[in-house]
Amino acid sequence: MGRLQRLLATLGNPQDQLPPTIHIAGTNGKGSTCAFLAQMARAKGERVHIYTSPHLVNFNERILLDSEPVDDRTLIEALARAEAANFGEPITFFEITTAAAFLLFSEHPADRLILEVGLGGRTDATNVIAKPALTIITPVSMDHQEFLGTSLDKIARMKAGIAKFGVPMVIGNQEAEAEAALREEAATVGAPVFAWGKDYRAYPQHGRLVYEDESRVWDLPAPGLLGPHQILNAGAAAAAAAVLQWPEEAVAEGIAKAKWPGRLQNITGGPLGEVAKSANAELWLDGGHNESAARALSHALADMDEREDRPLIIIAGFTANRDVQSWATHFAGLARQLIAVEFHTGRGASMPADDVVKDCERVGLKAETAPGLIQAMRIAARSSPPPRILIGGSLYLAGEALALGGAPPHKTAG
Repeated sequence: MGRLQRLLATLGNPQDQLPPTIHIAGTNGKGSTCAFLAQMARAKGERVHIYTSPHLVNFNERILLDSEPVDDRTLIEALARAEAANFGEPITFFEITTAAAFLLFSEHPADRLILEVGLGGRTDATNVIAKPALTIITPVSMDHQEFLGTSLDKIARMKAGIAKFGVPMVIGNQEAEAEAALREEAATVGAPVFAWGKDYRAYPQHGRLVYEDESRVWDLPAPGLLGPHQILNAGAAAAAAAVLQWPEEAVAEGIAKAKWPGRLQNITGGPLGEVAKSANAELWLDGGHNESAARALSHALADMDEREDRPLIIIAGFTANRDVQSWATHFAGLARQLIAVEFHTGRGASMPADDVVKDCERVGLKAETAPGLIQAMRIAARSSPPPRILIGGSLYLAGEALALGGAPPHKTAG
């Protein structure tokens, strides 16, 4: 982080000139929580900047100025200024792009910044923000162990590194080991905690979402993002809004209208959507890539199956370091088959499709390979009766699917 602090100092410390910031860390649900909060803030009339990663199709998606992707010219100019200020010193890609983002956020007026951690928390480039308005830790699970630690306790402590003295920390639904570590780290720095199950809770009721804490009960619409796991994300966002004293009407609108690409997203257009349409099949896209995300996704798909029974066909690709067996276990009794593909984004090494097939078959999930997404879709669409098709396993694969024109990668406003 010292490299970034040096560069930011040369740039005039733009990180100290940002709008009131909500800083979000965690393993799963960060993007969805960002989406709920951003829509809530817009509903109360705020202009909102958003910083997330990775991108799905275009890098510009990472930096949303007033909720719209930064344009190419503005982005290139900011990156050039950051590069010039670095004077050729060692710097990582994420550090210098974060510096450019902070420049843009400091120079374009807004009322709020929703800031997502890149990886971890304590040592993340985004953690140069000295005094955010609020921090959030979404559910923590085992992921990126090579960087964050080999136990849930260690990973949670790394995530909790964004805690700041006097800054409220909203803790989402956690396993006991993770929650204990988060609470201990928050207490160490003097960050007041507002935790799921102790200080607030949220649950579905009669097709709606009920949020409760000691001071309020909100009867809210069902989340605009699909899946039972979105109750957790919407609940954490509502808790953050409650701590910040946002009005119930804005919270309700934000929960109902939130959108975020690659989160159980229905694809109806583009060549992939056309293949699905021609076979009267459903097509869904989700970038969840670890075991916890797979568990949540399998529950969401099981709920869909209860409402309308269709055979489930999964088209999946994984980065080379993923535990495919743990991911596939959650679909072994749910999916008819998995079709393994490789992605070609250049941003991450794809696991060989043959290796994916072997891992799936080890857990009892029938699998085969296809040379690409279009070919895999054609194989899946031949299933009878008309299937429910899921493209998943990697944000990179989700990005390839969106790049084919099925839906705009980012349109969060409105």
